[in-house]
Amino acid sequence: MPFSLWLSLAAVCTAGAMSPGPSLALVLRHTLGGGRAPGVVAGLFHALGVGFYALLTVLGLGALMARFPLLFEGVTVVGAGYLAWLGFKALRAGRAAALDPALGATTRRQAAREGVLVALANPKLILFFIALLSQFVQPDMSLAARAIIVATAMMIDGAWYVLVAVALSQSRVLEWLRLRSHWINRFTGVILLGLALRVVWGVMAGGLAA
Repeated sequence: MPFSLWLSLAAVCTAGAMSPGPSLALVLRHTLGGGRAPGVVAGLFHALGVGFYALLTVLGLGALMARFPLLFEGVTVVGAGYLAWLGFKALRAGRAAALDPALGATTRRQAAREGVLVALANPKLILFFIALLSQFVQPDMSLAARAIIVATAMMIDGAWYVLVAVALSQSRVLEWLRLRSHWINRFTGVILLGLALRVVWGVMAGGLAA
């Protein structure tokens, strides 16, 4: 892969990783609930989910979704349901988590599970890879070039969210966040529920238009 093409790929992946959404809210919540380690774990396992979609992309995800649109809709609805469930959990935590730290606590295992599942359940990631990352995949591309695409997407995503977790886990920042945890829980819940509703509405609108 030419270096200039890789730079374009890296720029696209960086923009995708840095865009605010449920992934950022997830890393924030786990850093708030458990400190640096769960936040870093959530970021690394989120990168694994991103790598899975990147792998599917280099193997022809766009063509598969175009051929089986109902499969795409099914994956999208299931993903929206999972995001909504996480949103309700965050909203239920509310002020109680600020008053009782145990209610808002998180573990590395929970961070790992939710990190990869939020990546897999995020419809925005599917659209990102189909619309943008697939543009870098050519039919005659070598196996090494395809591996570079997957590795680049994973490493940039993981590096960004690990950086976020480390920055947020600084003692002063973390204490400031914990004092406002009830608002952060509500903010996280609204983001997750809003994205889930938008996804479901998009599927329904597409079905009505068809």
